[in-house]
Amino acid sequence: QLVESGGDSVQAGGSLRLSCTSDSLTYSSNCMAWFRQVPGKEREGVAAIYRRGDFTYYGDSVRGRFTIAQDNAKTTAYLQMTSLKPEDSAMYFCAAGQTCGNWWKASEFGYWGQGTQVTVS
Repeated sequence: QLVESGGDSVQAGGSLRLSCTSDSLTYSSNCMAWFRQVPGKEREGVAAIYRRGDFTYYGDSVRGRFTIAQDNAKTTAYLQMTSLKPEDSAMYFCAAGQTCGNWWKASEFGYWGQGTQVTVS
């Protein structure tokens, strides 16, 4: 239903762009978000976009470095990551839900992708 791609290993200071493609089931979801998780820690909200109006939201740790966007067809969400730091290393997950009201909470999202690994060294 949600398929992420674009994860890779990069050096600190580098950039990556993650993609998340949604299918017909998740296309109707109003909010798309990116979360990340490292072993032993809770899933952390990174960024979200309200699909009907392109409103965007960011976590404090990534604001100014990451950009969330969607394509014109609103079937693919992107996470452009720049100035990457080792602490950005994590499994990144795409999520879809009906509202961005509490976008930082994983429990707000009913659809999840399998994740794509980002490693920054």
